[in-house]
Amino acid sequence: MKKNKAFSWVWSYVRHYRFLMMTGLFLSVCVAALNMINPLVTGNIVDKVIRGGRHELLLRLILVMVGTTLGKSIIRYTYQVIFEHCSQNVILKMRQDLYDHIQKLDFSWYDNAQTGNVMTLLTSDLDKVRHFVAWVLYQILENSLIYIFSIITLSSINWKLTIAFMVIAPPVLFLVQKFKIHIRPAHLAVRDQFAVLNTRVGENIEGNRVVKAFVRENHEIRQFDTENEKFRDVAVKNADVRVKYTPWIEALCGILPVILILFGGYLVMTEEMTIGQLVTFNGLMWAFTQPINMFGTLVDNMQNFGASQDRLYELWCAEPKIKNDDESAIKRDVPIIGEVEFRHVSFAYNETPVLRDVNFVISPGQTVGILGPTGSGKSTIANLLCRYYDVTGGEVLIDGINVKEYDLQYLRKNVGITMQEAFLFSDTVEGNIAFGNVDASFEEVEKAAELARVKEFIGDLTDGYDTIVGERGVGLSGGQKQRIALARLFLSDPKIMILDDTTSAVDNDTEKKIRDSIKIKSGGHTMFIISHRVSSFENADVILVIQNGEITQSGTHEQLMAQDGYYRQVWEEQN
Repeated sequence: MKKNKAFSWVWSYVRHYRFLMMTGLFLSVCVAALNMINPLVTGNIVDKVIRGGRHELLLRLILVMVGTTLGKSIIRYTYQVIFEHCSQNVILKMRQDLYDHIQKLDFSWYDNAQTGNVMTLLTSDLDKVRHFVAWVLYQILENSLIYIFSIITLSSINWKLTIAFMVIAPPVLFLVQKFKIHIRPAHLAVRDQFAVLNTRVGENIEGNRVVKAFVRENHEIRQFDTENEKFRDVAVKNADVRVKYTPWIEALCGILPVILILFGGYLVMTEEMTIGQLVTFNGLMWAFTQPINMFGTLVDNMQNFGASQDRLYELWCAEPKIKNDDESAIKRDVPIIGEVEFRHVSFAYNETPVLRDVNFVISPGQTVGILGPTGSGKSTIANLLCRYYDVTGGEVLIDGINVKEYDLQYLRKNVGITMQEAFLFSDTVEGNIAFGNVDASFEEVEKAAELARVKEFIGDLTDGYDTIVGERGVGLSGGQKQRIALARLFLSDPKIMILDDTTSAVDNDTEKKIRDSIKIKSGGHTMFIISHRVSSFENADVILVIQNGEITQSGTHEQLMAQDGYYRQVWEEQN
């Protein structure tokens, strides 16, 4: 049932070009029929011209052969162009839709998705679909018709020799069926291991600096060699399936010339056939053997396509857990003031409790500091507020409205965040800052850059704001990347801002300047500052201390310093 649904999904893209493809298939039918003409003409040349002495027919028959050959070439070229055109358009649309689809998938899906597997799906697996549409589809029809037409043509000449030819068909079909059963799992194993290999290579390229820093090159080479050997093993097993069946199919087809010489020669000697008819049989023998030989190849390609089709459909069927459940009821234009409330919020990740009965209310325009040890649940609060995950208990409210009632895009435009790991795209500095507000003028970009203290190092870059930062910001320091990410948040200007360890990679002097900028920017905005540095909370109206997923302390700096708790302990350690 799943296979049928997967094929129906692929067909939903192909059907947009069905009339063009029907034209191509019709042309392939014409070519299959034209393939019967030249062997028949050759037989007539032998019987009527060479043996019959009707030399005046030679030129006419040769012109027929030349015209047929040219006609086949032109028609074949035409429908191959048609199928290639259709296949490229099918894959263009399919790739666009799949890419759009993965943009809608949420954090929980990306937490488990392997980058290499996704890359393989959008490249290699899609190419298997393209190959099926561009080549396999018309080859199935053309070879089937060539086989049928050859049987009809040969039967009209001599049914006895035709039946003798057809003796090999049942064992070939049996072998093809067995081949089909074994080759599909082999293809799936190759596709899956190829994805693992891609993931290993991608991780190593991305983390090459860490590898070199810890002198782990040899370890990574061994890890890659292990996955590479696994890929070789599944690829060899895949090839073994072909080797097991293909020679037998070819051997059975190799019997036909023997049948032709022995039985055909006997029929000529008994005058049940003419020499010319025997020549026609010899000329059409390829039309009988080629489709049989191609059965294995086509079945192989079909199973390869089927494996990729199933993997792509599985990606297409992946559903985001975080989505607008009721489109008619969601709020897209309700002005957000900035009040935030966590009401008995609990959250578990993969059944592991992260937050337990968290309660707090933040008034609009307040600056909130969140402190706690690593793994205490600080970043989880930010993720729940942006609705990257849904709570497992309680409610997260903005302006008294559950975040689930807001349109996701509208919510996230009004709740902006800088992540712990500052991610930059392979673009210019200006392009990265303007990522959240593409309509911003250069003056606005400069203002945001000045607030985030990007202007302090922009002059050191080769082309200033036009400097390409490289993939993931390679070439920039951690502090520089954090400041560009902060400028990006300032420029997008959401009503609620979340700064998750934004200054962890900058020096104390720069952090002090950024705190001053945050104080300026916080006017009219609700600001959440998540940090391990107590100094980051200098301008905070309220500070929340989280330990083991629970709020253990809350209040102003002065109130928390008056308590004998985690906050004062950290402050004393850092001062």
